[in-house]
Amino acid sequence: MSCFRLPNTLLHEIEIMAADFFWSGGPRAKIHWLARDKLCQGIKDGDLGFRRPKETNLALLAKQAWRVAINRIGSLHEVLGQKYFPHSNFFEAQPGSYSVFTWRSLLGTRELLVAELR
Repeated sequence: MSCFRLPNTLLHEIEIMAADFFWSGGPRAKIHWLARDKLCQGIKDGDLGFRRPKETNLALLAKQAWRVAINRIGSLHEVLGQKYFPHSNFFEAQPGSYSVFTWRSLLGTRELLVAELR
């Protein structure tokens, strides 16, 4: 989850499985007292505070992208840096036509990082 951007359909299925696990404790179906989207609103809003899989996936990807952008020492930076931005930095790097899915996933969070830096 921290290296690849997962498809929205898979993230939605994970959210459904988590809600089903929470609501059904046994063989009998239980009443859903709270809608599935309300489970993930946050503790501050008075709900249960479950994390949405899509937001968690983006946060973990942004964390990895930040490590690649800032840490000059490390195997991930060395491998991706040599291939995708040997003469520039992470924020100026281009996706490339034949880039691997990991690199494209990390670049997908670049706008999020830039927005949070300002």
